[in-house]
Amino acid sequence: MSATQLSALARTTDPHTALRRFLALDAVVTGANGLAYLAASGPLGRFLGVGSGLLLELGILLTVYAAAVGLLAARARPAALPVRAVVEANLAWAAMSCVALGLWLSPTTAGAVWTVLQALTVAGFALLQYAALRARQGMSE
Repeated sequence: MSATQLSALARTTDPHTALRRFLALDAVVTGANGLAYLAASGPLGRFLGVGSGLLLELGILLTVYAAAVGLLAARARPAALPVRAVVEANLAWAAMSCVALGLWLSPTTAGAVWTVLQALTVAGFALLQYAALRARQGMSE
């Protein structure tokens, strides 16, 4: 991704701000997803064809993860190591979602579509965060 494309998506030319914005967006989307799983695990589980217990557990995990990413985004200059950990966790989540869909989940059609869409979204966050981190590192060289 070019610096121009990254700047346009982040609506800033400052790599520090771009990185923080992509982390914050990840935290908001992940947190909303986690809270939805916590608040409506039964109805969502039936709609998606996934056990409500699994959604409840995922809701807890996602809410805690979102809070941690939000704290990282709130720093003026998030450290590279934790940002890389977020990128790697997002890529692992996306990959495991697809593996789970293929190997052990038996969701409804809506659940299968949701699983693929959220995996693509999370992978997209990882790519944006990685590109912003690289742009920031390139600025300091």
